[in-house]
Amino acid sequence: MPIRCILSILTILQPDSRQPAVPGVDPRGFPPEYSALHRLSDPMENVTIIGTGCAGYTAAIYTARANLEPLMLTGTQPGGQLTTTTEVENFPGFPDGIMGPQLMMNMQQQAEKFGTRIEFAMVESITKHPDGHFEVKTAEKTIESKTVIIATGAAPRHMGIEGEQQLIGHGLTSCATCDGAFYRDVPVCVIGGGDSACEEADFLTRFASKVYLIHRRDELRASKIMAERALANDKIEPVWNSVVTDYLTDDEGEMRAVKMKNTVDGSESELEVKCVFVAIGHIPNSQFAGGLVDLDENGYILQTTGTATKTAGLFAAGDVADHVYRQAITAAGQGCAAALEAERYLAGH
Repeated sequence: MPIRCILSILTILQPDSRQPAVPGVDPRGFPPEYSALHRLSDPMENVTIIGTGCAGYTAAIYTARANLEPLMLTGTQPGGQLTTTTEVENFPGFPDGIMGPQLMMNMQQQAEKFGTRIEFAMVESITKHPDGHFEVKTAEKTIESKTVIIATGAAPRHMGIEGEQQLIGHGLTSCATCDGAFYRDVPVCVIGGGDSACEEADFLTRFASKVYLIHRRDELRASKIMAERALANDKIEPVWNSVVTDYLTDDEGEMRAVKMKNTVDGSESELEVKCVFVAIGHIPNSQFAGGLVDLDENGYILQTTGTATKTAGLFAAGDVADHVYRQAITAAGQGCAAALEAERYLAGH
């Protein structure tokens, strides 16, 4: 059967998501009075989304399509971490890859297409009133909202070396899964000594010709199984008692080597690498939430059921709550979940 005919049949069989399948019944299963949630003259927001990465934009797309007219607050880095990357090859739907900033721009346009309102603001605090609504305070104003989705992500820890920010995407990264495939058959290094550093180093052996694991001490602080796995790999060479003090670039501004200092004898040396993977942890952007959320020992928001937090009506999605996967697609999935859960919360209240 011709493909055009198959597509026509599928179009006929597939319910029209824009209309209820049954008169008077919302296709998402919400009661008829759900439409009353649509904000008309009510000054209170239905949904306020804090953060504009994959999680935030996905939450915005879903809540906007549900006619909730979400308000999105950008923070200091609109688009999140992907705006600092170059080509993204592992986001589904882009077989030839897509530049990180372009992917974020596409998501923003899609969110705005359905009615998301975006304001450039930095959130200072969130409080919840006894009647159940939230107050989101920025430097300029206070926003009242029925629900809040926190999607502020986590910032990778860096070394604090001069010129570091300019090298991100040009031989300096914090994600082996994202960027490892760009460095095939060349030497690279990983800075760190914990589980994340060992995992990154092990993953990079699939691509790099050599992986140097640079650690400031003479033994890894990673779990025994992760440390043994890394040290048993012939392509991983530990560089003990060393700290990176400078990044050295070629004429085109790309990474060519790192300068190191030995923590025992103070000697300095250079190590030729094409990329530096910094694996010394992330800093989740969760401080502004105060006592409305519980945090783990590293500052990540603890979710209860799904993306819900301990405070009813307050949801967390993406890297601000996920210290395991930290991928664009998993952040987008959590953004979707948070949006659906916010819709259901509003329907029930």
